[in-house]
Amino acid sequence: MFSAFINSFKVKELRKRILYTAGIIILCRIAANIPCPGVNAQNLSKYFDQLAGNSQAAGGILDMVNIFSGGALQQFAIGALGIMPYISASIIMQLLTPVLPALEKLKREGEVGYAKINQYTRYLTIAICLIQGAMAAIAMMNPERLSLPRPEAGALVDPNNGIGFILTSVIILTCGTMILMWFGERITEKGIGNGVSLIITINIIERLPQAVQSLISMVSSGETTAGGKFRLAHLFMLLLIFAVVTALTVMLTQGMRRVPIQMAKKTVGNKLTGGNTYMPLKVNFSGVMPIIFAGAIMMFPPMIFQLFDNETVRSWTQYFTHGTYSYLLIYGLLILAFSFFWVANMFNPLQISDNLKKEGAYIPGIRPGKPTADFLDNTMTRVTFAGAIFLTGLAIFPSLLYMWLKIPFDVSSFFGGTSLLIIVGVTIDTLSQMESHLVMKNYDGFLSRGRLHSRSGRGS
Repeated sequence: MFSAFINSFKVKELRKRILYTAGIIILCRIAANIPCPGVNAQNLSKYFDQLAGNSQAAGGILDMVNIFSGGALQQFAIGALGIMPYISASIIMQLLTPVLPALEKLKREGEVGYAKINQYTRYLTIAICLIQGAMAAIAMMNPERLSLPRPEAGALVDPNNGIGFILTSVIILTCGTMILMWFGERITEKGIGNGVSLIITINIIERLPQAVQSLISMVSSGETTAGGKFRLAHLFMLLLIFAVVTALTVMLTQGMRRVPIQMAKKTVGNKLTGGNTYMPLKVNFSGVMPIIFAGAIMMFPPMIFQLFDNETVRSWTQYFTHGTYSYLLIYGLLILAFSFFWVANMFNPLQISDNLKKEGAYIPGIRPGKPTADFLDNTMTRVTFAGAIFLTGLAIFPSLLYMWLKIPFDVSSFFGGTSLLIIVGVTIDTLSQMESHLVMKNYDGFLSRGRLHSRSGRGS
């Protein structure tokens, strides 16, 4: 594998793409470390330390946003919103496309239609940035509005700034997100890998040194942050668990059900096409979307309940408090529901059946038309059920480590959930693109054995 990385810099085009991507990533990290004006950086840093010791706040909304922004929220930097508003806008547009006939018509128009949809996505991104930017600025002035603890070190923002601080922050945060979005598109076009996904991955990995430092601190002190015992044997156990969970995450990301397809043979030019092939039905078809949806939904009930004067209604907040079993139960059920919801919106067995029929292809033993659509629907339902159960377990595992073993959230977040899924998925995708460039130039790829290596003529 190390020789493959060395070979990557021997291919001129691939070297330029890698260096271009690295340069853009450096600019993204700079944006995550330039604070917005008007924030008391010292009090803000102490406030996040205060939240780290709060079992109800740890792992909540601030931790989630801070992870995806690469620590930018902790400094209220110009990239504090990260690139998630663009991701949210893209998800909304994907969900609306099958529902709204106008968007479905644009999608069928090809490149022109996709360009128009992308334009609408950018407009929606700005709208989301304005809303989230205003919420973030208000939270800096008064964290209790988001059901967060009162800062013990003092005010995070000078209260005399008022509306001026909110307007300035909204403009800066919106511009920061739009710049990050543009950076992501440039990486996709001129760099290596999917730019938006790569920026999120780098932001998540940015917290890895902090997690390693927390582990070293626990080993040296012999105690967890919550006062529990922590020995060297516990460290080896955690490393073993991390290896197993990572392997299972790779299996979940790469797992698929291959449906055999028989295509009619026909001659196109001098080539004979058709024959036996297969249709891959991914076990985790929805990716990390159910986790993101469920996490977003779980943020709103506590804020809504706090608006009521009735103490009984306010007490319902405890069921949505991070670190409780009720939270994990509701969170898990939402992930299961959104897994099927995403597949129902994105996987259209009737359309696939029609396309197979038009191309003269069929599933052996299944009649074309509605029987094929029913077969694909039933198969995808079973595959999705297995994937959703696996995804739910992976999503709640970091919280269980935090609750049972008192492992700090910045460490346990790497043992599953959104962080590990994104890191594994994006890494595999990026390495696959690099491998394709290497194979085209007759270099060995990252696989020392298997299909790609055997192409080079040196066997497996």
